[in-house]
Amino acid sequence: MIKNYFKIAWRNLIKNKVFSFINIAGLTIGLTCCLLIALYIQHELSFDKFEEKGNRIARVIMRYNFNGSSESNEGNYTSVRVAAVFPKTFPEVECAIKMTQYYSRVVRYDEKMFDEKNFMYADSNFFDIFSFRLLSGNIHDALSAPYDVVLTESTAKKYFGNGDPVNKTLRVGNDSNLYRVTGVVQDCPSNSQIQFDLLASFSSLGLTADYADTYWDANYTTYLLLRNKNAISPLQAKLPAFMKKEMEGKGATVNFLLEPFTRIHLYSPYDSFVPNNSISYIYILAAVALLILIIACFTYVNLSTARSLERAREVGVRKVIGALKNQLFWQFINESFLLSLVAVLLSLFLSALLLPSFNSLSNQQLRAQALFSLPFMLFSISVAIIISFLAGIYPALILTKFQPVRVLKGAFKNTASGQVLRKSLIVFQFAISVFLIVSTFIVQQQLYFIQHIKLGYDRDHVVVLPLDDKMVNNLAVIKQQFRQDPDVLSVSACSNTPVQGGGGYSMRSALMPEDKQMAVYADHVDEDYVATVGLQMIAGRNFTSQEIKDASNDDYQKNIYHFILNESAARQLGWAAQEAPGKKMFLGNERPGIVTGVVKDFHFESLHTPIKPFVLFPEVWKRQLLVKVSGAHLQQTISHLGSSWKALVPYRPFEFHFLDEDYNKLYSSETRLGTIMNLFAGIAIVLACLGLFGLSAYTVQQRFKEIGIRKVLGGSVSNIVITLSRDFILLTCIAIFIAIPAAWWASAKWLQSFSYRTSVTWNVFVIASLATILLAIITVSLQAIKAAIANPVKSLRTE
Repeated sequence: MIKNYFKIAWRNLIKNKVFSFINIAGLTIGLTCCLLIALYIQHELSFDKFEEKGNRIARVIMRYNFNGSSESNEGNYTSVRVAAVFPKTFPEVECAIKMTQYYSRVVRYDEKMFDEKNFMYADSNFFDIFSFRLLSGNIHDALSAPYDVVLTESTAKKYFGNGDPVNKTLRVGNDSNLYRVTGVVQDCPSNSQIQFDLLASFSSLGLTADYADTYWDANYTTYLLLRNKNAISPLQAKLPAFMKKEMEGKGATVNFLLEPFTRIHLYSPYDSFVPNNSISYIYILAAVALLILIIACFTYVNLSTARSLERAREVGVRKVIGALKNQLFWQFINESFLLSLVAVLLSLFLSALLLPSFNSLSNQQLRAQALFSLPFMLFSISVAIIISFLAGIYPALILTKFQPVRVLKGAFKNTASGQVLRKSLIVFQFAISVFLIVSTFIVQQQLYFIQHIKLGYDRDHVVVLPLDDKMVNNLAVIKQQFRQDPDVLSVSACSNTPVQGGGGYSMRSALMPEDKQMAVYADHVDEDYVATVGLQMIAGRNFTSQEIKDASNDDYQKNIYHFILNESAARQLGWAAQEAPGKKMFLGNERPGIVTGVVKDFHFESLHTPIKPFVLFPEVWKRQLLVKVSGAHLQQTISHLGSSWKALVPYRPFEFHFLDEDYNKLYSSETRLGTIMNLFAGIAIVLACLGLFGLSAYTVQQRFKEIGIRKVLGGSVSNIVITLSRDFILLTCIAIFIAIPAAWWASAKWLQSFSYRTSVTWNVFVIASLATILLAIITVSLQAIKAAIANPVKSLRTE
């Protein structure tokens, strides 16, 4: 019996090639999109789940403000004191670890030299807390001594080939001490927020004892390993009272927030070692995948229920010769399952084939093996079964209820309920499509806004190069050599680019008491910084070269400081922009100085946050070199910079990037969302049109004789096309009216996460609506015109 079911199902597939192709193609495309998005979501949800102690790890976030300031600053960096004090003070804490952010270090071994961007420092108990598997070396003392370093497997091969790197030495930067390789660790998993290529012992930094006595100098990431997974809340409750006592009489309030380690990647507003994602974007992508799958399923269900009317006589004959209701029921279900199974198998193959392109699109390292894992196979089979029942249940239940005599006499007609079902499905399909189109338009509009907003600085044609202490001492020569190219407009040294922002400091005017500090961000720059990044000076003047020298003494107590404020910093200190130049102020308590100028507010953080007070000041500590070029002869200019670099900085490779690349990284999640939305919104409308094409073809086939009669009676081609298209266009318009309010609400909700955002205007909805109607008209007209120009004699002769 089952063999007979499959035989009949296969014959029906072959007999109705067009409808079978539309159904299989629609389901295959929908399932492929769903599987690819599901792979991406699974990867994002699996972040740090491999950590055996992950549910007991918490990251420490520092929150601080100064007396007299109502606003508090927060950040994911702490001082070294936190890791030293918390395990001794709180019984909930088993141990703590401090790590640095990524460093750029030039590493040499024999003739091999690389500028390593993922060089990190961590405490000796790193491998006791995190589950990175050591392939060689002793896990207990791999980072126990100064100048110990652990390499990842791929980094070890890069330097040592297939040889054993343990106990070999590497020269790192300008450090006079050689770093000893103490182990090789497996490459960091792609779903880990901690990514490194070389991991050195924290003691290699040689920090003095002063760092252990303060909660300031917050330059490190601190993780706590708790004794049990439920200890975060009790520990968090103890911190305010403890920190109030610790900071008593110091003119500031410092507190710490604890973040569960496994929630950082999707839920934290604070940066991590790799760019965070947002759980809201995961929900959006999951909704997109579900909506596309629904469109594909509805196309299949719609065509299957429409075509079931053609099977009425077949059902009647089968019932006459003795077929039972349950046999007919399972025949229709079996046909649906066969078609769904074909679509599932094709979608698995197509997903594996398209995965490299999807990886490039989503900037991930997803693997095809996951598609054939048990969860995905169960998901695929479940979808096939659900679709089979959805598509087969209508003909199976409705057709098997009719009396054979009435069916064979032609009394079985297209029921009103069947028409309502099909029309409802079309409306729902196009409502989803319009929703996705409008949402995609607004996402792209916001991305365009991000790319073209006036940031207050110029990020175009600014080359970013690394800077170290040796280069700082030779900075004047480097600048002079670079400027020999007429296309090099200016060169500046700074600690952070305007995209990276600055470090956290306190400030006060000279008239304010010492205990009334205000939180501010600040950056070390030189006299060429304002011109290089294009800041707009609205009051006062820029730094002079002499003022840079005045703040660059080896003994910082002899430094004489000058400051440039942004408008927000001047306003917070109680000054109008034009009043600020010449005023005395303090940056912290150890940097007294005079304000020389005020620049227009600029966005030194992402557009998700409002502009905050910012101070520029000269000091010798700088780590970036910015080169503003004209862009007229870019390749030749880069070649000149490279040759000058090799002559002046022979000990490190010439590696550069552009400032706008750093800016674009701030919005990597939004850009990825926009790209994926573009693709899948397009697929959604194609699937909806595919279903409409199939249904219009069926409608034309059903009304073939009517069309012939209309032509014989003098009906024109245009009148016939309008008659056949009218109902479908009306359904599309209904879908638009349903989708637009939902799309407006969802888009407005998403835009609220940006402090600076585009406005949702009516033209977006008009364009999306007109585009959808036009596509629907084209889709239906293809079939209507074909029927309208056909010879009416053929249609009237058919019986």
